[in-house]
Amino acid sequence: MFKEARIKLTLWYLLIIMAISLSFSGVIYFGVNNELTRIENFQRVRIQGIIRGFPIPIEASPNSDIDTINESRLRIILTLSFINLSILALAGIGGYFLAGITLDPISRMFDDQKSFVSNASHELRTPLTALKTEIEVALRDKKLSLSEAKELLASNLEDVNKMTRLSNYLLKLNKFDNVENKLEFKKVDLAIAVKKAIGKDKIETNLRSTTVLGDEDSLIELVLILVDNAKKYSKNKTDIKISTKDNTLTVEDNGVGISKEDLPHVFDRFYRGDKARETEGYGLGLSIAKSIVDLHNANINVESKIGKGTTFTVTF
Repeated sequence: MFKEARIKLTLWYLLIIMAISLSFSGVIYFGVNNELTRIENFQRVRIQGIIRGFPIPIEASPNSDIDTINESRLRIILTLSFINLSILALAGIGGYFLAGITLDPISRMFDDQKSFVSNASHELRTPLTALKTEIEVALRDKKLSLSEAKELLASNLEDVNKMTRLSNYLLKLNKFDNVENKLEFKKVDLAIAVKKAIGKDKIETNLRSTTVLGDEDSLIELVLILVDNAKKYSKNKTDIKISTKDNTLTVEDNGVGISKEDLPHVFDRFYRGDKARETEGYGLGLSIAKSIVDLHNANINVESKIGKGTTFTVTF
């Protein structure tokens, strides 16, 4: 599909460039031709020996100048034709290359969308399949007791909660991907945003007042995601440290850490490293965090060592 679109876009580039090139060539030719015609008419007057009614002696070979003028016309036509053919060839190569650059972000976005839909469908299919299987088995069991029915409902509720969490993640991801022109940025104290996010959680903090321009609700959501991520991979809450200073937010844990192979992909949607698969999740939290960071024109950096923990640093 994109190959065909690239060819069509190249042809449109060629059409526009050649239309401009031929227009300029036409202007140049007609301008030069008018001047040559003026000279030619002047030479014809000389040949007739009449300038302002006075006879003028005519030199030998009087038609040579007119022949030269006609030859100049032909050379101009050939030169302009060569230039336009060269432009056509160069524009074809350059247009195809430029069309590739133009379509590349769209192609990657399309691939990301396909991957996103595929992964989301897979994540939803898993709890739905479990839910359906359990219900079908229970319906075929004529001796199903009340306690077994309650156990079944509890299991079903767990699967429903999983789908609800996934739906909430998807809604948040869509929200922060499409609010660029809707959020009204104001001055926000990062320290206060952190306090609102962690609430009464007993997490070690070193909060210094530092003001940034942003959306408070989004920044609270960012802190919640980073803290929740730290909780998943830490043995206890005392291993988590949060600090704010100089327009910087830092969330540090002493958990399992992230391998060098997984580190470049931690913000990819639905990506989960080997260690992450041991805990419940969908691989969307850090993607949402990255969207919030990008929305605030900030930078997020992650450093990690296996067995020693991970540090996320957001710089505004």
